[in-house]
Amino acid sequence: MGFVLAAAGSAVGLGNVWRFPYVTGENGGGAFLLIYLGIVFTIGVSVLVAELIIGRSTQLDPAGAFRKLAGGAWPLAGYMSIFTAFIILSFYCVIAGWTLAYTVKSLTGSVLNPDTEQAGSLFNAFITDPFEPVLYTALFLSITVFVALGGIANGIERAARVLMPALFAILLVLAARSITLDGAAEGITFFLEPDFSKVTWATFLAALGQAFFSLSLGMGAMITYGSYMNRHDDIAGSALTVTLLDALVAFLAGLVILPAVFAFGATPSAGPGLTFITLPSIFAQMPFGHVFSALFFALLAIAALTSSVALLEVVIAYFVDENGANRKKVATIAGAAVFVLAVPASLSLGVMSGFTIGGNVLFDAMDYVTNNITLPLGGLLVALLLGWVLRHKGEEEFLDGSTLAPALLGAWRFVIRYAAPVAITLILINGVGIL
Repeated sequence: MGFVLAAAGSAVGLGNVWRFPYVTGENGGGAFLLIYLGIVFTIGVSVLVAELIIGRSTQLDPAGAFRKLAGGAWPLAGYMSIFTAFIILSFYCVIAGWTLAYTVKSLTGSVLNPDTEQAGSLFNAFITDPFEPVLYTALFLSITVFVALGGIANGIERAARVLMPALFAILLVLAARSITLDGAAEGITFFLEPDFSKVTWATFLAALGQAFFSLSLGMGAMITYGSYMNRHDDIAGSALTVTLLDALVAFLAGLVILPAVFAFGATPSAGPGLTFITLPSIFAQMPFGHVFSALFFALLAIAALTSSVALLEVVIAYFVDENGANRKKVATIAGAAVFVLAVPASLSLGVMSGFTIGGNVLFDAMDYVTNNITLPLGGLLVALLLGWVLRHKGEEEFLDGSTLAPALLGAWRFVIRYAAPVAITLILINGVGIL
């Protein structure tokens, strides 16, 4: 249970609670939800199984795991995933810092304004400030390092046993409030009733990308967590449970946000600003809005924390496994290194906005490189390794320890060999602008 909750915590993050509702809103609601669920329970869970197999069979960090399994140039895939985790954490903790800030600011009511333009101005003033966002980034990163310092059993698993139930409890409270708002029925219909006339090729690509990224695939986190599994733990059952919890959080987040958006006449396709601009203006119009707003942003912070711990663990595991380094020293140094990169990432939205890479400020450039290139490329290499290079070993590991796996072997074999590589390649070429 500790492993499942920790792995689910790694998968559940801002992608589920922040990104999923607005991507659903941009892509027509119910039809997107069905396509997303279909993809996440086929391609998503299959790649997740493959990453857990790599970790469990080697009991090593991503670089060591690829070296032990395949040798040659394959360790480069592991190094890339460690690099990806480090870069993602460097800008991820900036956004997570915003969630901490908005939790505090919601209680004081300073960010709750019924006018979305003014709410947007408040948000823009906050993220472009050269000091306040950096302080909240430092606070969030300190909490992440503190959890990681406790190790696997006393740090990550213990935190997951508290944080994941708390996350679900807050989600349920907020969902219950949202669906009982006057006018919420239209939002519920939009979210749950498929309208396939709105489905385009872009809808499938968006669902593919969301399913892939929401499960934390391609960044070495699941390989790292898989290395802490016991030798004959049930990979298939664990992967299905993690995927179910991940999808359930995304579903509940949709029920929290979309009915409220329709109840107050906002637009569901507001994009990333839906969370930090549209929702505060909605909460400002609700009775006890400051309480529900604080609960919502606390929920976001918890989701971000469970993922940030997993990202930091990828870096820690490399130095501990490969170099025998002291865990506490590595966690502290890695956290400091992440902060060094996080500061210019935060400042790039304000005082350093004149410095660009390929036309993007540093924050956006980091997001682009990881989400569009290194993440899908890492997932593609995992699928190719288990589906083709080590096909027989992968199938043996898949069956080991599971009574469920034999019934699923044929489906997993097809997806990991054919469907997943094709789908991830589409994500990759779409991300770099070819499609």
